Amino acid sequence: MSVNTLDRPRAEAKNVAAQAAGAAAIHIKGLEKSFGNNRVLRGIDLDIPAGQFVAVIGKSGCGKSTLLRILMGLEEPSAGHLRFEAVDGGDTQPNTRIVFQEPRLLPWLSVADNVAVGLGEGVPQNVSKRETASVLSEVQLAEKAGEWPSSLSGGQKQRVALARALVSKPGILALDEPLGALDALTRISMQELLNRVWRELGFTAVLVTHDVSEAVHLADRVVVLDEGRIVLDLDIPYPHPRRHGNPALAELEGQLLAAILGDARN
Repeated sequence: MSVNTLDRPRAEAKNVAAQAAGAAAIHIKGLEKSFGNNRVLRGIDLDIPAGQFVAVIGKSGCGKSTLLRILMGLEEPSAGHLRFEAVDGGDTQPNTRIVFQEPRLLPWLSVADNVAVGLGEGVPQNVSKRETASVLSEVQLAEKAGEWPSSLSGGQKQRVALARALVSKPGILALDEPLGALDALTRISMQELLNRVWRELGFTAVLVTHDVSEAVHLADRVVVLDEGRIVLDLDIPYPHPRRHGNPALAELEGQLLAAILGDARN
């Protein structure tokens, strides 16, 4: 059952931010993906409005990362349709970026130079320095610009990876278990950072995670996959930012866990 999660003023503000960010809506119809005889995705239908934050959860092997890779153009679907729509309603090819569980930083480059990799080649040096400094400030690492990745903590490395993805101002940001390797307190801190950056910049976000609490804390909607099918699409009807320990969010976590474990009744 769908719940209207946003009142009109908040929805209008969110739409303005999404348009400014070049965010794109995602429309998926009948999406299939097979690897040989292994049918990983089985007729996925999913519409994600521009600027929305959607989390995808489910058991290992349910198709979460495969869906994300298709969204990013890293895999081709076996069947079905994928379309990106601009805020004005026309088709678009959005700027898409992905953050993985491992930071994948280049050890021979400084923090600032690792972030600048996200801009690609041919960017004037003065523009690169300005944009890199700006995004490092966003992720609260401005003072680390000249340091080497080896000197950073795990959470700081992941913030650099996030900055590298954000520096090109993506319309869609995919996140494949980006906080999974962090300790509990660092993970909560990174969740707060990610939520703040998303609200400020307005991109469309798709997060794959095994952490139900993380999904409920960050996302506007949580989609549960099971054996390549959507078994639950749950709106999270609470404004951002959200407080950890909210009992209403814990109740939603229970619904999601029931769906993952096969206890939900459709």
